[in-house]
Amino acid sequence: MPLLEIVAYSYASALAAQQGGADRIELCENTAEGGTTPGLGTIEAARELPGVKLHVMIRPRGGDFLYTDAEFKIMLRDIAVAREAGADGVVFGLLRPDATVDLERTRRLVAAAKGMSVTFHRAFDWAAQPEAALEAIIAAGCHRVLTSGQAPDALTGAATLAKLVQQAGRRCTILAGGGLNVANIAEVVRRSGVTEVHASLRGVQPTAMRVRPPSVSLGAAPDWAADAIPVADQAKVAAVAALLRSLPAADGA
Repeated sequence: MPLLEIVAYSYASALAAQQGGADRIELCENTAEGGTTPGLGTIEAARELPGVKLHVMIRPRGGDFLYTDAEFKIMLRDIAVAREAGADGVVFGLLRPDATVDLERTRRLVAAAKGMSVTFHRAFDWAAQPEAALEAIIAAGCHRVLTSGQAPDALTGAATLAKLVQQAGRRCTILAGGGLNVANIAEVVRRSGVTEVHASLRGVQPTAMRVRPPSVSLGAAPDWAADAIPVADQAKVAAVAALLRSLPAADGA
């Protein structure tokens, strides 16, 4: 069956993912920015969850994937911190100004993560010439690529995902992500042939505060209230995990 990775933007989401039956957690912070490096305390708490692999996002800020020398040094240090905290893997992505993969720096990060599993994240979906980008990622030593097939969502990008799966062969795993849910995930697997899938399966937990500030917003995301808590929905995770278990094994798997 396809492996299920849940992106968790907090310890609460990591716990929901683990209790819902996820195989792996991609741990981040800052959902509104698409995920940045989580704090050490969160990594250590998530590492204590049994029966689930833990991959840590290495991204010093939101925005593009063109990093300064100072930011690159932070990424190197954050890989060491993740290793020391017991993470199984790390997740990062670097591009050059022309939207090609920054091969030299990616190789340096892979070397820093030696012995850990390495995912090149959806910076790939901003890369020029996806076939060449995949070859560069493989040459750098990454183990997998998280991608929607350079489309708004993985279902739309399923045909491209299938081409990437064929191109990568056994050299690199294509991890499909982007808009996946219980209604479309089986179809994405069928069309693309991927063996790993990535989803947030997010819900929104209402505040337990009895007194709320109705006129003061502190940077609320556009699709939930300022005092609500975005968190992975354990029931959704369990439903997707059960669905994936029911799928036939891929050819050659």
